[in-house]
Amino acid sequence: MKDLFGQAILDYQTGNSPEDIITETSITEADTMETAYLFREHKDMPGIEKKALSLAKGRVLDAGCGAGSHSLYLQDEKQLDVTALDISPKAIEACTLRGIKNTVCSNILDYNEGNFDTIIMLMNGIGITGKLANLSLYLKKLKSLLNKDGQILLDSSDIIYMFDEDEDGGHWIPAGGYYGELTFTVRYKGKQEQPFDWLYVDYNTLQNAAFANGLQCELVMEGEHYDYLAKLTLL
Repeated sequence: MKDLFGQAILDYQTGNSPEDIITETSITEADTMETAYLFREHKDMPGIEKKALSLAKGRVLDAGCGAGSHSLYLQDEKQLDVTALDISPKAIEACTLRGIKNTVCSNILDYNEGNFDTIIMLMNGIGITGKLANLSLYLKKLKSLLNKDGQILLDSSDIIYMFDEDEDGGHWIPAGGYYGELTFTVRYKGKQEQPFDWLYVDYNTLQNAAFANGLQCELVMEGEHYDYLAKLTLL
């Protein structure tokens, strides 16, 4: 892994001529994201993210923290004990430079310092599962890191709308897999990351997977464009 996402984050944090990040998926054309967006303040966050942060309590794990904007808000504004975790060494370096006190560079599956009251996975953080077949593995892991009264707050999207409709209102979906399974490619400063799997999961599918793994799933909020916020708790 070239860690291009992390490089963009670190470049922005250190003023090292940051550029836009270019992303492309197996079903979309190349799209541009300003690196500055990852450093947005609370007032500039989407409603779903603000709602998730308002529900965060106790000891918090920000899984897939990226540039750490959610962690920083919870630490500084809500005075919570936050651990920011990401697989990207450069993103974690940037988080430390931003003043986040507890940072961990690790794959969530390898992380075992549990007993969290809240785990947040925002900006479709559950996408790290890659394939629907891996969702149970990750849910079991997240469950193992929770206190008995803990909660997992995650957002995702039902991307069925991205597929063409037929005249009966159905959708033309590729055979052979779940329609929310995409392949992502990231480009930054002329370099390209190896393509990687990324999952968008519709709410009903998430709810079924959660229940199968001993978790209650509650729909907290729906966004403006097929996205939603869910809260998972122990059954």
